[in-house]
Amino acid sequence: MNIPFLDNWRKRQGGTQSGTLAAAVEADPDGVAELLAECELLRVRAGQQGLELDDTPASLTALDQLPPRWRDDPEELPWLGNDAGLYLGTVIVRTVPGAAWDIWPSGQPVVRLESGREIDVVSAGLDWAMAGSPELSQVYAESAEN
Repeated sequence: MNIPFLDNWRKRQGGTQSGTLAAAVEADPDGVAELLAECELLRVRAGQQGLELDDTPASLTALDQLPPRWRDDPEELPWLGNDAGLYLGTVIVRTVPGAAWDIWPSGQPVVRLESGREIDVVSAGLDWAMAGSPELSQVYAESAEN
């Protein structure tokens, strides 16, 4: 999986690719959470439409209400969807007690809830970006219930 923020993380690790994201989550969960929260493309596109993303559940609702202009650019769509998923995960991790980032063996970042349930936030973000469903706020609400 090509995740743009990993380049920043690798630079902080001395420029090598030998470290894995899973090991980084164990060694420095706050640092990885900070990198996952960057979501630069999503933040820029939301800002262009007058929405400042503040890592709250209300911002997910506001994102759901934006006109999906990103669908006009098929090359940008997967990147924006990836960022939307990472942003969704960031909001969950920061606001749902016991939620934390985890990494599947494939390298996919997911959110693990206190109940043990795992949420593939990147897939949810991609689905949202491409089809508008499920809404990010809906995925958040379901996560907050557990």
